[in-house]
Amino acid sequence: MSFEKTFCPSPWFHMGIDQSGKYIPCRWAVKRKENNDLSINDIDIDQYFQVSLANIRKEILNGNSPSICQDCNQMENHSKVSGRLKQRLKVGILQENFEKSLLSSPWFKKFNESAVDGTVDLLPVDWQIDLGNFCNSGCIFCHPTASSTLASEWKKLGLIKNIPAPSWCTNDDLVGKFLQTIKNSKNIRYLHFIGGETLITPAFKKILKELINSNHTSAVIGFTTNLTVWDDEIIELLSNFNLVNVGLSIEALTPVNDYVRWPSKIDRVKELLDKWVKVSKERGWLIQMRVTPTIFTVSFLNDIFEYAWENNLSVESCNFLDNPKYLRPSVLPQPFRQVAIDRLTNWIKKHDQYVKTSDKIINVRNPDTVRLYLIQDAKSYLNYLENEDYETDRLPDLIEYLKLIESNRNNSILDYVPEYEEFLRSAGY
Repeated sequence: MSFEKTFCPSPWFHMGIDQSGKYIPCRWAVKRKENNDLSINDIDIDQYFQVSLANIRKEILNGNSPSICQDCNQMENHSKVSGRLKQRLKVGILQENFEKSLLSSPWFKKFNESAVDGTVDLLPVDWQIDLGNFCNSGCIFCHPTASSTLASEWKKLGLIKNIPAPSWCTNDDLVGKFLQTIKNSKNIRYLHFIGGETLITPAFKKILKELINSNHTSAVIGFTTNLTVWDDEIIELLSNFNLVNVGLSIEALTPVNDYVRWPSKIDRVKELLDKWVKVSKERGWLIQMRVTPTIFTVSFLNDIFEYAWENNLSVESCNFLDNPKYLRPSVLPQPFRQVAIDRLTNWIKKHDQYVKTSDKIINVRNPDTVRLYLIQDAKSYLNYLENEDYETDRLPDLIEYLKLIESNRNNSILDYVPEYEEFLRSAGY
């Protein structure tokens, strides 16, 4: 079929809402331009989903790859499991037998019905819900819209003029409107919450309680936490749902994690990492270590894979880092990129002997194939490091940002990665 490479079923069952209340066509969407800045304040969810996403559906059915799909394209170019492939699996479409599985998919009739004008008569059953920027961390790759800590810091440093407006979920009427759509949707499958730090976001607890009180506990609940806080009440609330997917954000098992995910402390982070692993295994929850490899942490990625291997956990990133561009791993000069390549290569060789199949693992949450997926994912980062174009021209922007942010935090990247001193100094650090 002409659209075997580009077809994505996501716009027929999935959407998201960002921290300001704007609708997003896809959790993996690049730049999110195609949502036309429509928000929960402007139109109802069903109108946006059924009509406003029509052009994206038509593009897909015509065999095109919409501009919002760039991140998935890049992931697949480096043999990484993309959001598109994950979404296909949810509707029974298999990569190795695309045409036959598409025709037999229970969603095929709905795809056909959209062929004329792209509209649907459905409601989303798979959500990514951004609860705003309530956050106690100021990760260097993050943005004020996702971190209140970073927002205050950036305003102080003159990087932004105004603090981002309060999240949509601080408005009880909008939360009620959203929850009513959830209750009206048949067979809700997945609700994934992000922030900010979800465990300190009031709306997270409020929404969980409302779903429980209204007996809407059949959905899988997913969320991400930054391994700096713990909340026993939320643990008990989550236990009411059929299944929970826990995302654990971490970049390294060394103190460089403290710099990148400032002001975390690695001892506390590792303590909570072990605690989440323990409680999740006791309750049958699924766990993923969430990583955003940067120029400073990609060389430590092998340690993350090793911890995941030992504990039978998956490692996930939404995509290869896009912004800020100066923090991409591709900014690394060759000698340092080679260090990361060698470490990943050695880790893969250490474990590759246990991989007995060359089949591509798409279901990254299947406990029976987690270790196969880890090898596959490590190889995708290796592919990226070996083949992605060098972007050392972005070093001046990196140095400028580091100097500014460190002036407020009274720290230095050289205390965490002293091996980078010569090349950072030569770039003006």
